[in-house]
Amino acid sequence: MGDFLSENPLVLLIGACEVGFWVLAGAGLAARYLLRARRMSTMLLLAVPVIDVVLVTASLLDVARGSPPGLAHGLAAVYLGFTVAFGHSMVRWADSRFAHRFAGGPPPPRPPRYGAAKVAHEWREWGKAALGWAVTVGGTARDRDRRGHRRPGPAGLVRRPDVELGQPDQHRRGDLARRLAGVDDGRAAAGSGARRCLRG
Repeated sequence: MGDFLSENPLVLLIGACEVGFWVLAGAGLAARYLLRARRMSTMLLLAVPVIDVVLVTASLLDVARGSPPGLAHGLAAVYLGFTVAFGHSMVRWADSRFAHRFAGGPPPPRPPRYGAAKVAHEWREWGKAALGWAVTVGGTARDRDRRGHRRPGPAGLVRRPDVELGQPDQHRRGDLARRLAGVDDGRAAAGSGARRCLRG
């Protein structure tokens, strides 16, 4: 485990971002409801999305410096997708409970259990999950493109990273040239043999 973390410092950054998310959120809510410092609370809560920016920047820089996209970059994309889709909901969930516990606010609302309200609630949650999936897939595709990683081509074929779109495959072209040269040599030898037979 220690070797894995030392070889993938981005994983440590993901863990630090998760801790930082809850530290900033908790500090912002404490400043709002315990210290009554609303301006400080607003600044702390607005700093929560900065964590995502730091993680995205670190992931892009890691790939740009030559690291092949791997598990750590996939985890970073998953974390980013989850926080983008559910981060606001989690802060709102914590805010309602903090207000009820420390500021005499109303009890936190419970999700509906029946009827159209239940259906609407589930569709909203499904939309968040779809958004998180889209952000995750977009993040992993971005990392592969920046590194020139193998991507499936038409009909399930795999393009090599050294072959650009619109450029001939040097290896295939060399093989084809050698085959054509062999065919021409064979035809020349056959023609020479036929001429000797006719002269004889």
